[in-house]
Amino acid sequence: MVSPAYAEPVEIRRGKKINSPNRNGAQDIGLSPSSFNRQNNINRLAASPPLAQSYSQLSKSQPYSGQNALDSHLSSSGKFPVTDSSGSFNQTPETFAIDIPKQRQAEIVKKHLVTEDDLAGNSEHYGSSGNNHALYSTSHKLPGGDATHEVYKWHAEIENAPMKRTRSHSLHLPRPTDPDTSNIREPGGFRRHHVIMKARQAGKEPPNIITRNFIDFLTMYGHFAEATPLIPRERATEGGTATPSKAVFLLLKSFVGTGVMFLPKAFCNGGMVFSSVVLVFIGLISLVSFLLLVQTRLHVPYGFGGIGGVLYGNWMRLAVLFSITISQIGFVCAYMIFVAKNLKSVAEQVMGIRTDLYMYIIGQLFVFVPLAMIRRISRLSFTALIADAFIMFGLLYLYYFDISKLVKDGVSDIKPFNPEDFALFIGTAVFTFEGIGLIIPITESMKEPERFPGVLTGVMVFITVLFTSMGALSYATFGSAIETVVIINLPSDDPIVQTVQFLYALAILLSIPLQLFPAIRIMEQGLFEKSGKHDPYVKWQKNIFRFLTVVACALISWGGASDLDKFVSLIGSFACVPLCFLYPPLFHYKAAARSFGAKSLDVFIFMFGVFSLFYTTYITIRKWGENE
Repeated sequence: MVSPAYAEPVEIRRGKKINSPNRNGAQDIGLSPSSFNRQNNINRLAASPPLAQSYSQLSKSQPYSGQNALDSHLSSSGKFPVTDSSGSFNQTPETFAIDIPKQRQAEIVKKHLVTEDDLAGNSEHYGSSGNNHALYSTSHKLPGGDATHEVYKWHAEIENAPMKRTRSHSLHLPRPTDPDTSNIREPGGFRRHHVIMKARQAGKEPPNIITRNFIDFLTMYGHFAEATPLIPRERATEGGTATPSKAVFLLLKSFVGTGVMFLPKAFCNGGMVFSSVVLVFIGLISLVSFLLLVQTRLHVPYGFGGIGGVLYGNWMRLAVLFSITISQIGFVCAYMIFVAKNLKSVAEQVMGIRTDLYMYIIGQLFVFVPLAMIRRISRLSFTALIADAFIMFGLLYLYYFDISKLVKDGVSDIKPFNPEDFALFIGTAVFTFEGIGLIIPITESMKEPERFPGVLTGVMVFITVLFTSMGALSYATFGSAIETVVIINLPSDDPIVQTVQFLYALAILLSIPLQLFPAIRIMEQGLFEKSGKHDPYVKWQKNIFRFLTVVACALISWGGASDLDKFVSLIGSFACVPLCFLYPPLFHYKAAARSFGAKSLDVFIFMFGVFSLFYTTYITIRKWGENE
């Protein structure tokens, strides 16, 4: 931002004010300097015919003689002559001024001032508000408002002053008595006076100032700020500190959960060969989508929803947030069903308790409701560490059991392709790989973000191998008898199996609050204007809302428990496909794609996402209806 105290930057590039339309006050008075070379612009502005023509346009009703008067004082080189102390010209010969009526100056300056509507994002152009008091009040809300306060104050005084008889428009040179006192009341005038006097007292030449004051400068050159900020914006968050190894750990936490336990049943729905090939393809295209999002963020440094808002408008931001909310609630519901099924199996074998599945779903409310009241996600981090350890233990035991049974009994009855239910596999596969919501946060957390694509690629290769091998081994082990949750197929009378089932269920139970947290925060920000930190009434409203959200998840889980595989496929098709295959290519296409190949890749992924969204969602709903 150019300070009104000293309006003499080395170079001013014509362009838009930051976040503003292309406004140029010089165009309003006929000036169009291409650069800010002092001598060239003085010569051009003082001696060129366009200047005389522009002022002739400003005063069509009055004869213009300023150019002739000025020409008589120009030397052959086009420079202003320097006179002695008794002469009639300013001792700073490169200072010149334009006499435009104050009201006209105020009109031009107003186009560069920020209004209340601009702050709210409702105005197309700066200075569109007709309320001068609002303009004056707005200045205090702006960054650097103390520096620009005088400009807003000057504008308010001029606009609110009674109209006076205007002077003739002319170009004149200030007299020797002008510089020190005549402009001291103008914005930045006191500071200029101080700088000049201090230089004279030190026996130095006063700095050459192009115009009498900042208002003249703003009126003539039409630039209140450069196109590029002089001071870079501070980062919203501090620089990341995470190492690549920590990023690997965070990515594994985001991808490995219950989805891997649903994959064996998904392999049964799709067939061994079809499922293996498609799962690898889904993993590859998911990786490409994640990398597209990372590349887009380099051009638009915002969060997932913020990128959509910047590129396509607020409707896209809301669409992204809606998809995130639906997917997270879907994960929570699927997790609650998973936990209920495992706890029911353990309770029946260990304690001999036989009750309906919905009782185990309702019982989880006593755990989730208190945890849902936690406002800071960092306080839930301890549950994630415990959950990861339990999940790892369960996966290792399942690998051991599958390999042992295959060696002992051989491959069970399997199909290479299942033409009836193969569409269900696609939704479950997308559900398993969904973790795009954490891609940007993990990138920002890294100390060396440029290494993230390599880290992400390595993790995706690893989990693709993990998911494919787990699904194929378990399907080959149990065949068509596979359960929706593969752990249920393990011998229930084995104490080790009972321990695995209980610990895995506990791991997912502890993960549910983390999955629910983003959805609750997004919905709260849309429903509540106040945080409730200092308002008990608002806080209790939010508590009731969180309680009702958890209850709603339990009711949805109850309704989807009978067909968990179809429920998971529906979540993957309807909620996860847009996040993985629609939004990233759309964002990349508009923000970063430059070559034909890059644009073609974006279009291909987008079309695949559209097909997956509508076809698999339709098939899943139809299959669900047939069972009913």
